[in-house]
Amino acid sequence: MKYKIAIFDLDGTILNTLDDLADSLNVVLQKFQMPLHTYEQVRFMVGNGIPKLIERAIPDGVTNPKYQEVLSEYINYYEKHCAQKTAPYDGILELLSQMKHHGMKIAVNTNKVSQAAEELCNYYFPSVFDYVCGSSPQTPVKPAPDGVFKILNHLNMRKEDAIYIGDSDVDIQTGKNSGIDVISVAWGFRGKDFLLQNGAEKIVQNTQELLEMIL
Repeated sequence: MKYKIAIFDLDGTILNTLDDLADSLNVVLQKFQMPLHTYEQVRFMVGNGIPKLIERAIPDGVTNPKYQEVLSEYINYYEKHCAQKTAPYDGILELLSQMKHHGMKIAVNTNKVSQAAEELCNYYFPSVFDYVCGSSPQTPVKPAPDGVFKILNHLNMRKEDAIYIGDSDVDIQTGKNSGIDVISVAWGFRGKDFLLQNGAEKIVQNTQELLEMIL
């Protein structure tokens, strides 16, 4: 096999979380009497962690005096409502099963807070991933390579044997910062044109293409 470990982004790559992210955001924004956003707008706000999402979503960003309050409210609300409409993308469960069948290690590296990331993975993919790495005070958000290195060290893997799989420019940069190969998926939050404009070198349209490229 070309690779021995695949590291996946979560939102927009293996789970379609957009509706729950946007719905939670608008509930909180409404509570603070701030302008709401469409799914399409939120699609381009996510990817850099919740603090950046709130910065992009509220008037005046981090300089808004309500920023910390909105951030805290969003984290609490989303944690309780993160699995209302969320679901794996088509073919993902079969893809992961095939990769494990071929002896690959599979992990998640996401900018979601660690607890939420682990809960979602345990709920939708019980006992599937060898390691789930979310953001924490000890693990800076992507595109910092810290999460990738944490996964590789935990699973005793070399970066030469790893592939990073994601749907955004953040994921492309994470792979580059980590020194590992990257495959971008066109079915996620950003789309093929955006990925090409942001330096994607390998893009797949579906999980079958992804499996073939990995194996």
